[in-house]
Amino acid sequence: MAGSPALLLLLSLGLCCTGAQGQRNKMEARFLNRNLKHPQEGQQLELECLPYNKFLGIHWIHLGKDGNLHFIVSSTPIPRNTFQGNKITSPKFEARWTGNFYWLVVKNFTTQDEGTYFCTSNINQELHFSSGQPAFFPVTTAAPTTHTATTQSSQDSMKDNSQQGPHAGISNKNTLKSICDLFLWVRVAGIGLLLLTAITITITHCQRPSSA
Repeated sequence: MAGSPALLLLLSLGLCCTGAQGQRNKMEARFLNRNLKHPQEGQQLELECLPYNKFLGIHWIHLGKDGNLHFIVSSTPIPRNTFQGNKITSPKFEARWTGNFYWLVVKNFTTQDEGTYFCTSNINQELHFSSGQPAFFPVTTAAPTTHTATTQSSQDSMKDNSQQGPHAGISNKNTLKSICDLFLWVRVAGIGLLLLTAITITITHCQRPSSA
């Protein structure tokens, strides 16, 4: 689907012509499924065009997100379809006349197909455009970065604690054991020194000559 500046000019002229005619030549492009709000990626998108005169042919046009107009197909009640390049079939689109409205199918909807779809018709040598049908994927809201960072930080902190917790407990136990052993040896050394002093005093006292 190639964009064309000429189509943009035709769109502007067509909208002016349609506005001048008021509601007499009203056309409408819409989703075939009335309950559809947004197309789904990779699925078919079905649209219908309600023309002012169902016996006149229409043209399907796509206004892309880039602001360019793209010709899709011309359909007539014969029936006959003419896609881009004067081809009668398209690997991407399917079009037909049902007797009451014109039908367009985007076979595999992708981001390149997002935009607004119009159908146009030449009425009394005036180009008339339908109302546009927007077709965009639903907007998704990303999670706040701050919340994500905080959550990640909390998870990392919990992970670090879980990894270091057992080792920290063992280290504390070893420290307490070392302190207890130190006090125990100090008590043993003190008692030993006290006994040694008592024995020395006793021996010295016993070796003194008794007075006559």
